[in-house]
Parts: sequence; structure tokens; C-alpha cells
Amino acid sequence: MRQFLRTTACICLSTLLCIQPVAYADQDLPDIGTAAAGTLTIAQELEYGDAYMRILRSSSPIISDPVLDEYITSLGHQLVANANDVKTPFHFHLIRDRSVNAFAFFGGYVVANTGLFLHANNESELASVFAHEISHITQRHLARHMEDQARRTPLTIAALVGSLLLAIASPEAGIAAVNATTAGSMQATINYTRSNEQEADRFGIATLARAGYDPEGMPDFFGHLADQYRYASTPPPMLLSHPLPKERLTEAKNRAAQYPKVNKPISLDFHLAQARVIARYAGIDSTQSLDWFARHLKKASPIIKPTLEYGQALVYIDNKKPEQAEAILTKLLANDPYNNFYLDAASDLYINKKQYDKALDLLKKALQRKPNNPVLTVNYANVLMEANRSKEALPILQRFTHDHPDETVGWSLLADANAKLLDEAEQLAAQAELFALRANWNKAISNYTRSSQLAKLGSLQQARYDARIDQLRLEQQRFSALK
Repeated sequence: MRQFLRTTACICLSTLLCIQPVAYADQDLPDIGTAAAGTLTIAQELEYGDAYMRILRSSSPIISDPVLDEYITSLGHQLVANANDVKTPFHFHLIRDRSVNAFAFFGGYVVANTGLFLHANNESELASVFAHEISHITQRHLARHMEDQARRTPLTIAALVGSLLLAIASPEAGIAAVNATTAGSMQATINYTRSNEQEADRFGIATLARAGYDPEGMPDFFGHLADQYRYASTPPPMLLSHPLPKERLTEAKNRAAQYPKVNKPISLDFHLAQARVIARYAGIDSTQSLDWFARHLKKASPIIKPTLEYGQALVYIDNKKPEQAEAILTKLLANDPYNNFYLDAASDLYINKKQYDKALDLLKKALQRKPNNPVLTVNYANVLMEANRSKEALPILQRFTHDHPDETVGWSLLADANAKLLDEAEQLAAQAELFALRANWNKAISNYTRSSQLAKLGSLQQARYDARIDQLRLEQQRFSALK
């Protein structure tokens, strides 16, 4: 299914990976994750994290792509399952930006730029970025940094965090109020200390190894990144904020060498995700992307070739060349009929060809094997809507948004379905949830108020809208109190 995007200015909330000299044995890692427990509670961190994420949705080009979301969430949770001191749920998101960047913030949120896929050579290298950021969260580095700031200033922790919230955006508008210079200053304000970076490096490599990835992924990624930008006039944000002198890379290699060598099999999903980013999120035109795929196909191994062909198929679909795309996808699905990357692309293809029953048949069979799978469910509902069967899509989307209330793609589709069914009250309600997810509380409440006015007086529907208005007002008050 084609992506749902909101593209505006991008901001940074935290810092990136950095490699530092450390001790090596995994058992030498101290239990220091609770050092900030007396400053910010886990509940407070979750509340701040939710607020930051709502602002980020309104101010940055967050990608709402079910296929990519499923991939990075799976990768991230595999790492989290092998991390130390996990005390919060984790959420993983992508920003459409070609620069190499990633950051973590309160409440278990890890956000990465799509540019990481353009520079990582394999899944272990990509996983090393996520492992480092996960370690910043598990060790509560931002909370501990705030505690240190509070000791040196007359401000309280709440004031420090609240001022950061205000610096990011206007709570009323929910739109970014910072330019590139301000964003850089804010990043410097909350920059992790040298010891924080050391901890994140060593915990990250340990997590990487326990999760079955190659611990060499971290030094390898930064090594070739440093080589690539050694003489560049404008290095990526990561290298501007955290230069990588030779001794840091050496120390990272030494630490990774303390773990057994891992010969991890090639990840098909990583290369499919990479191809999807190049085809749809790299900001290059179809001619350039097709040329990239063609050049890499000439030297690709048999394992990698299907992923590059998948990328070609996406470009053909997006440029209204269904015949070329179908020839590729038919072959790919014959070899791997339940691959979500292929099924998602096939859904787009058959929608373009108006062969809705063909798409529904493919998805229905896949859902029998993977019931309630988010990628398949969203695609199935989308095909029904394109086939003018929105009434059938409606209960599917209602269930999906109930199970995944933070997924903007579900609410977008639900709003569209209700619009096609001429149900203005429910359309406004779904749009209100999108506004709330972007911290636009006034518009969310306004939408629900209008929905309540449209509903039958005294009906259960009106009572539901009024109850949601009360909830949103409380959420707005809590959000405002954070500043």
C-alpha cells in the first residue's frame, strides 16, 4: 500500500551513535540503568515521550508505511529482547530524510532516518544503530543528563524538560517552531556526556551480540561511513556532532572482537526494506532508481537479486507501468507467496489495474496464515475501499484502529472510508484522532464537537463523542502542564 506521509521540517531531539574506548567483557558491564530513578519516574518518562512523539508527527516527515514499520519494529524488538534494564515499551519510527541520523528519547522511542538504509551494507550494521539508541533509553541517559543539569542550575527537572518541550513546538499549533540552527542548539543542550556514549556503545555491542547479530556491525558501519565522508565538505549530521577519530574505531573493533564471530545469514528483509527506501523514499526520480537497481543486479548474488527486482517493480508501479511490474511480481510471489513486501506491492499493482478480486484473493489467503497481521489487514481494507466496498472495509478498520490507536495510516483510511459512506460524523471523529496524534488538541476537540452535534440527540453515538471530548480535554491539560 502506498505510504501515508506528512512532510514538514525535521528536528532532532537527541544525539547519535558515537564510539568510545571502554572495557570489554560483557560481565563487566555495571547495572547503572536506574541512576535517574530519583529524578524522573518511568511513568513521567512515558508521558514526556508520548508528548514528544505527538509533536514529532506534526513537525517531521514521519513515514507511515506498514511494511517498513513492521520490519524495523521486528528488528528493534529482537534487540530489546536481548537488552539490559528494559523498563519501558519500545516504539520504532522512520523519518524520510537521506541524511544519516538516529535518535532516542523518553518513553522508549527510537527514530531513524531512511538515510541509514542507504549507507548500511547489511542488517547487522543497521541493527548496531538501533542497539546503540536502545541502550541510551535503557540506561536512561537523557533523564540522568537532566538530573546533572538540575544540579548545576536553579531550574527543576520539570522546568528543564518543559522548556525543551516548548523549544520544539507551539502546543496550540503543534507545528515545529525551530529552524536548523535552533535544532542544532537544542541537540547540543541535551547532548549525552562522554560516559553516556561509552555506556551506549558497550551496551549496544553486547545487545547486538546476544541478539544474534554480528558485533562487528557497529565498527564496520562507522568505519566505512567515516571513510566515505573523510574529505566531504558537508559530512552527515552524525559525523558533525560526533566525529570518529581513528582511536574510537579501534576501540570499537577491540570490544567487538571480544565476542564470538557471527556469520549471520543474509537478511532478505533488510535488502527488501533497503530496496523499498530507494524506490520510494530516497528522493530520486524513476530513471535514476531504475538505473541503480539495474547496475546492482549485474553484480548481485542470487540471494539478493529478488530484492533488487522488487525495487524495480515498485518503481514501475509508481510510474504507471503495471505490465512490467506484474511480470516481476508474478515470479517473486511464485517463489515466496506469503512475503509481505511482495503482497503489499501486488496490492498496489492490482489496484492500479482495477483487478480488485485478484488482490483480495491474494491477501485473504495470506491472512489465513497470518491472521490480523497489520500489513495484510491494512492492505485488505484499502483494496476493499478502492473497489467501492467501503462498507465491508469499515469494521476491519474499526478493529485495526482499536488495536493500533497510534497508527496514523489506520485513522486516515477510516476517515476516507466514512467519507465514501457519507458519514460525516464518523469521518470527523477519525480525523480528530489524527489531530490528537499530532498534538493539535483544539482541532481534535472541535471535530468531535461537530460530530456530537451531527449525532442523534441522546444517542449512544453522541454519548461516545462527548466522552471522547472529555478525554481529549484531560489529555490537552496534561500536555500543557508539561511545559
